[in-house]
Amino acid sequence: MPSYDFRCKNCKQEFTVAYSSIAEAGRDDPRCPYCRSAELTRLIRRVAVMSSEESRIERLADPSRLAGLDENDPRAMGRLMRDMANEFGEDAGPEMDEVIDRLESGEDPETIDQNLSFSDDSL
Repeated sequence: MPSYDFRCKNCKQEFTVAYSSIAEAGRDDPRCPYCRSAELTRLIRRVAVMSSEESRIERLADPSRLAGLDENDPRAMGRLMRDMANEFGEDAGPEMDEVIDRLESGEDPETIDQNLSFSDDSL
């Protein structure tokens, strides 16, 4: 079922129109549900692309991803860790989220390690 996002040029409201088929979408003349204007701008939204675990691992291992990475810069390490977590789409858990947030804010990794108390079960 295709859906399209629009912004009304008249009232500036954004809205989505869903269709039962692409053919129906081609025949329709959408109007703003707020002010009924036909003066619309179609919005392009971010799309999700399915990929295999193997291709995600290959992307992470790509040397160009690590080019220029300063391992002594906590912000850079935090960004890399966040990218890796996002690439796999899994929740790293609140402790790891805290570590990444603190790294991204520029905090020293050794200070983070000293301040966090992980139980042996979480290692």
